[in-house]
Amino acid sequence: MLIACTGAAGPAPAATQADASVFAGLGTWVDIYDGAVYAAPERTAARIAARGVKTVWVETANDRAAVDVVKPVQLGRFVEALHARGVRVVSWYLPGHVQPTLDTRRALAMLSFRTPSGDAFDGVSLDVESTRLKNVGLRSRRAVALARRLRLEAGETPLAIIPFNPRGLERHPRAWPRFPWMELAEVADAFAPMVYTGGGVNGFDATYGYVTRALRLLRVQTGNPEIPIHVIGGVADRMGPEELAGFVAAVSDDGNTIGVSLYDWLTTRPAAWRVLAPLSR
Repeated sequence: MLIACTGAAGPAPAATQADASVFAGLGTWVDIYDGAVYAAPERTAARIAARGVKTVWVETANDRAAVDVVKPVQLGRFVEALHARGVRVVSWYLPGHVQPTLDTRRALAMLSFRTPSGDAFDGVSLDVESTRLKNVGLRSRRAVALARRLRLEAGETPLAIIPFNPRGLERHPRAWPRFPWMELAEVADAFAPMVYTGGGVNGFDATYGYVTRALRLLRVQTGNPEIPIHVIGGVADRMGPEELAGFVAAVSDDGNTIGVSLYDWLTTRPAAWRVLAPLSR
């Protein structure tokens, strides 16, 4: 039985108002630890575009970083180089839910960031997976409050929520009881679940079933069978040929996701790009 669980109360802001197509198509991911990307941002942008990527999800910071936006100069060059090649850029921030003032400031920094030429991000996203705050009820309330604040400030900028892996949460419910699916769905233009199977799920069938179940759970728990979903597999270099094939088949057979990617750029091998190619068309 699938049960839609909620965990935070309070009024929500107005309904979402931005275009989820920013999160569509073939994507890839860059985090703040990917030094090789920032050492050569223009060259990396060219290589990404050559793979047919439509959207790059780039981390601006997490709650443990020293600054609100990590490597802003190199990030600006990277964004401009991607835009010059027609590739969209979605920023993401990983809050810890421990320091809400810091989390709010760093989330809003995604909206105020500009490159030297004045480019902004095409969309923003919150990766609300952190469980460092052990008070689960407070964690849920803070995650929802942060998402609502970012949605309010974002205006026409699309907002995606990167939630706890729904299949992972079903298998390990104590990680985050009563995850606030519906409250987050009220403010999200899209969801981008990190449905990781690499290293934990082996073979085509097991991977296929895991991903299919995760997508079904997300739609039921958000109460929206039409919720736009960009599904993320990974970690890329922990998935063998059978697991990659199972992931791609599950996404293809589902037929209702708007985008797909593997985490992350530096760990996605050439063979994986070839497997993903049919989904980019």
